[in-house]
Amino acid sequence: MAENRDQAMAHMNATTPRLGISKALFATVAMSAAILSGCAGPHDQLTTGGIPDDYRARHPIIVTEAEQTVDIPVASTDRRLTIAQRDLIRGFAANYISRASGPVYVLSPQGSANSAAAYQLRNQVRAELTSRGIASSKIVNTSYVAAGPGDAAPIRLSFTGTTAVTTQCGQWPKDISNDLTNQNYYNFGCASQNNLAAQIANPEDLVAPRGMTPIDAQRRNNAIQEYRTTTTTIEDVGSDSSF
Repeated sequence: MAENRDQAMAHMNATTPRLGISKALFATVAMSAAILSGCAGPHDQLTTGGIPDDYRARHPIIVTEAEQTVDIPVASTDRRLTIAQRDLIRGFAANYISRASGPVYVLSPQGSANSAAAYQLRNQVRAELTSRGIASSKIVNTSYVAAGPGDAAPIRLSFTGTTAVTTQCGQWPKDISNDLTNQNYYNFGCASQNNLAAQIANPEDLVAPRGMTPIDAQRRNNAIQEYRTTTTTIEDVGSDSSF
């Protein structure tokens, strides 16, 4: 009996380390499999990098048809257009020629203290627009009601043409003090997009690129002639220079 017991104890002592090694190996394999399965699984949509938070997508710049207006201040004592007023008309005419081809409206105020002066200057505004390349047949004289007798209402020039715009700023659909999504607030980036849209000279550039202009043949010939006749190299220039 004692001999059999000693043999059993010896057998258990011999197999115990193997079982320990097997358990450690199994735990390592299981941990590796868990890590690999986590990498292969779907990304967590709640992480910061996974949240769509691009202000350009929230406030996109689009090309649409909109009214373009310019107000020309008029004093009740004005009888002729000033230099500043002519500059405003000149800029308006250049903007119209590049963006539209429809009618141009010249609106003079009614019921204001300067209505008589504005009515007298309206023909001068029309003549200035004509001198800037706008056909007289496309200029329409009309009027609008001023806000009140004490309102120094301007002469308003207007046309409808293509322009680049974005969404209206100042919108706050969410309470930013109670938002835990780690996102920019809705109005973020709106002013930058509006300023960028206002600076675009030709909104059609957002739709398609412009065609290439014809080459300058004379300039090309001069460049080729200079390349053929010039013999100075970079090495010669470097050796001749003194430090």
